[in-house]
Amino acid sequence: MLKAVIFDLDDTLLWDEKSVSEAFKATCDFATDYYNIDPYQLEKNVRRHAERIYMNYETYEFTKKIGTGPFEAFWAEYDDDGEGFAELREIVPEYRKLSWQEGLKELDIEDVQLAEQLAHKFPEERKKHIYLYDETIEVLEKLKNNYKLLLLTNGSPNLQQLKLFLSPELEPYFDHIVISGDFGKGKPSIEIFNYALSLLEVEKYETVMIGDNPFTDILGAIKAGIDSIWINHHRKELEEITPTYEVNRLREILPIIKSLSKS
Repeated sequence: MLKAVIFDLDDTLLWDEKSVSEAFKATCDFATDYYNIDPYQLEKNVRRHAERIYMNYETYEFTKKIGTGPFEAFWAEYDDDGEGFAELREIVPEYRKLSWQEGLKELDIEDVQLAEQLAHKFPEERKKHIYLYDETIEVLEKLKNNYKLLLLTNGSPNLQQLKLFLSPELEPYFDHIVISGDFGKGKPSIEIFNYALSLLEVEKYETVMIGDNPFTDILGAIKAGIDSIWINHHRKELEEITPTYEVNRLREILPIIKSLSKS
């Protein structure tokens, strides 16, 4: 019988993809005050360069280990303990400026001062744009009194806690919150899933994992022997990873959880 539900945070309960897009839109629109450019093309350029530059830093292996990405580094402070976070704090000012600089350069604009302004503008905008999915609170409300709930999220503890601070309605629903940067490894490592089970004091067959990322949430659950529900927002095809269940939106997990509770 189902006793606990583990939730991912980004793009499962929080609409992170929209937050990033809106922050980019506002920042790139700001650049049009200075130059007659296409803000959508600037965003496209910057995203591409940011991913390339991010992968070339020595910190890349550490960020892969805890499961944090290039657009988290566009606004994260990394005010966390540990050598890896200290190194990230060192490189992010340069990383952000270079990403914007290279994006502008593709539009034939050589303006270091504007690149620095945009690098500071994005974090400001990102903090303004925090979105929950319309169904998030409804779903958590229906589950809270019947199951133990645990939030399992990859990333910098400082940043993930900031996201929760900016969406204060979320945290009270959870019995436990586990952040990969605190634990030392991120999803899909079996260790972090086993740690979550130990906190919940349940067996793996008494738990289900809900998440949008097949390569972290679902693969990790499979490794740990936990049933999974993949929220396939964009109706993608999967070949190598097979979730136990698949839905297209958050609300659709409720009848599945109900059926698991009877088994």
